[in-house]
Amino acid sequence: MIKEFFMKQMLKNQMKGVPPEQQEKILKMVTENPKFFETIATEVQAKMKGGKDQTAAVMEVVAKHKDELAKLMGGMK
Repeated sequence: MIKEFFMKQMLKNQMKGVPPEQQEKILKMVTENPKFFETIATEVQAKMKGGKDQTAAVMEVVAKHKDELAKLMGGMK
């Protein structure tokens, strides 16, 4: 419960320029699939420790999981 609250607050801080409606959709997707997004975060951190910058690491990990992300985003409509 507390962990979810802090995760939502962190995500909201990261999405300051995103319209509120989109923010809610993203928050819902993340809170309904926390293990998947933890996996993505762990993989991004590992790539950054390996020397990649954050943008490159995120792009690489997202590309790896693009099919799963597409399924999740398809369910957001």
